[in-house]
Amino acid sequence: MITRVNASRRHTVRAGLAGMTALLLAGCAGMVPKSEAPPPPQPDQPTAGQLPSGDETRHRIALLVPLSGSNSGVGQSLSNATTMALLDTNTSNIRITTYDTAAGARNAAQRAIADGNRLILGPLLSDNLDAVKSIAGPARVPIISFSNDERAGGDGVWVIGQVPAQSLERSMKFAVGQGMTTFGALVPSGDYGRAASDAIMDTARASGAKVMAIESYDRDATSLSNAVKRLAAKGDYQAVIIADGSRMAVRAGPLIRDAEKAAKIIGTELWSGDEQIAQSSALRGAWFSAISDGRFKRYSDSYKSRFGASPYRISTLGYDAVLLTIKVARDWKVGDRFPTRPLADAGGFIGLDGAFRFDEGVVERAFEVREVTSGGVKVVSPAPTKF
Repeated sequence: MITRVNASRRHTVRAGLAGMTALLLAGCAGMVPKSEAPPPPQPDQPTAGQLPSGDETRHRIALLVPLSGSNSGVGQSLSNATTMALLDTNTSNIRITTYDTAAGARNAAQRAIADGNRLILGPLLSDNLDAVKSIAGPARVPIISFSNDERAGGDGVWVIGQVPAQSLERSMKFAVGQGMTTFGALVPSGDYGRAASDAIMDTARASGAKVMAIESYDRDATSLSNAVKRLAAKGDYQAVIIADGSRMAVRAGPLIRDAEKAAKIIGTELWSGDEQIAQSSALRGAWFSAISDGRFKRYSDSYKSRFGASPYRISTLGYDAVLLTIKVARDWKVGDRFPTRPLADAGGFIGLDGAFRFDEGVVERAFEVREVTSGGVKVVSPAPTKF
């Protein structure tokens, strides 16, 4: 079973979550070489208020993603994923029109509403969410956002992006279940680190664990080394959390091993899919939580055969958002407002990334716990399959 995330976490710093989104995108970027990415399709933009022939029997849904600029590869991958979901399910009563947010999220939202769309999938970036909501909110058009800004959940916004705090919670609770009760943590300076610190402290209070020290660092070798020394001087730890991506984790691992030889190292979901984690001998035995990849390979193979390139890992959000919409659309009359009540189903849903549900507009996901080994990673605690 999966426990609900405490609603008090909505105080998480918004800029910190935006930083986490940037790291997630950076971690995925290498999966699709830009030279291999298929060219963006020309978005089909009908005259505002006039549905094309045949659309009287189809629901209109807008996809708001960047199709130009630095994040165009991610946006195109999300767009391709939504197309795949319609093809794989043989769905003919839904029409998805893509709008480029790179030229302005507010403008994209205005066009989407003027074209008669009843639901918005996107935007990708937390920074664009307020602009989209300012247009969609008054029009009473709900938003299923790919961002991980949990503060935005509710009031017509459903956040489906992976919330990093939930990964830390899953790993820490697993460690407590293995008898570990004293934790130390290394977090990067700035809003990202403050958001991670909040999640660590919230989980410790909820699980009865003790966080003996949290040390911050700038992302350079000297600052990191000094942070590890400060952490070691404040006690012995059963587990040390590196709340950062793989690049800094690989640097921090040997330093922690020198200072705290017996401590279990705990990482974040940002480690998922990065080969250099397993190549670091200092990180052998470390734990981190991530969404299951059980269905991803089949999806990835199908994506490659259709589009000639590998998908970004985050593109599964687009696929799952469409599956979710298809399920709701069974009882959705064409032309009516999108019915959001079914999204609050406590039993949740199943997608490519496993079980998920919404709590006050914020996604709750089922995470598995993985252990780093010399040959890669292995699952030591599978993701729950239902709520």
